[in-house]
Amino acid sequence: MALLSTQSSNSRNSLVHKDKQKTVSFWESQKLAKEKAYEKKAKRYKLKLETLAVFTQQLASMLEAGLPLVSALDALQDQTDDPVFRIIIREVKADVSQGNNFSAACAKFPKAFNNLFISMVEAGEASGGLAEILGKVAGYFEATTKLTKKVKSALTYPVAVIALAIILVNVLLIFVVPTFAEMFADFDAELPGPTQFLVDLSEFLKSYILWILAGGFGLFQIWSRFTKTPKGRRIKDNLITRAPIMGNLVVKITLSRFCRTYATLLRSGVPILRSLEIVAASSGKTQVEDACKAISKNISEGGQVSETIQSINFFPPMMKHMSKAGEQTGNVDGMMNKIADFYDTEADAIISSLTSLIEPMLIVFLGVVVGGIVMAMFMPIFQLSSVVGG
Repeated sequence: MALLSTQSSNSRNSLVHKDKQKTVSFWESQKLAKEKAYEKKAKRYKLKLETLAVFTQQLASMLEAGLPLVSALDALQDQTDDPVFRIIIREVKADVSQGNNFSAACAKFPKAFNNLFISMVEAGEASGGLAEILGKVAGYFEATTKLTKKVKSALTYPVAVIALAIILVNVLLIFVVPTFAEMFADFDAELPGPTQFLVDLSEFLKSYILWILAGGFGLFQIWSRFTKTPKGRRIKDNLITRAPIMGNLVVKITLSRFCRTYATLLRSGVPILRSLEIVAASSGKTQVEDACKAISKNISEGGQVSETIQSINFFPPMMKHMSKAGEQTGNVDGMMNKIADFYDTEADAIISSLTSLIEPMLIVFLGVVVGGIVMAMFMPIFQLSSVVGG
């Protein structure tokens, strides 16, 4: 009996062990599948600028502390929470370990590491001051991220309120107004103009709301595809920069980015023509791209940057004079940084004024729209009560 009991126990333990092995192998296979999926995604993975700024700052700090590049990348790979970015750092580290340049390894992931980062790393490797240049890049990325967050936070509230107002008005017109229209039909009297307009608008929306949504979606798709063409991008950029209030803000942010990127590249030792290529690619505006092409052509012919800037209407007079002064004093990058600081201050002032003005304007807008609908709906009732009272 004891022998049978021992055999039975061993058989149960064997089954449990096999089940554990199956469970472990299942989770390992799942882990490998995820790893392969992340590896496929790594080549086309677009890294957020905020994440890249943190990575650059941490890498610069480690290199300044005397840590070898491979060890620094190994530490950053362990501490990052993004699984795809972890794969990218691992691949870059493997390339560097095999003797390849850091810039060449990063260039294999163009979506994660932008042209500015790669060019600055190239300059740092050539000059032997990689840690210092990475610190400058990190500062530039942090300043850009900070400004972008300010703009987004300033626009989030009004966009949310306007979207809520549109939804509320449509709900009133499609679901509430028809109820009042049925009640008004029993009056057998001519409705006031505003009320009749709302009733007609309500009937139109109820009948054609799906067509309106489909048409709006179709127009949005057409516009999106058109703005991806060279002509469409130019038209879109011109409309944005000429828009009231917001256009002025976009222009100042664009000028600040142009000046700061150009100054950062020049100070890091990147050749001027290559710097202009990177500035054009990272600007996102056709006006800056055209300006960089014109500046590059003028420099190739023996001219100066300030000469071309003075002939382009997109650049304001202050920038034209300061760029010329920078060339005369031999401090182009320092002057460009000062111009960028000036436009950053101007953009901050516009954002602050917008934030303080938008809230009361939205309250008035909502009051007029919603209050107008309510008044138009109750006008026949007020007239009926006055008739009854008379």
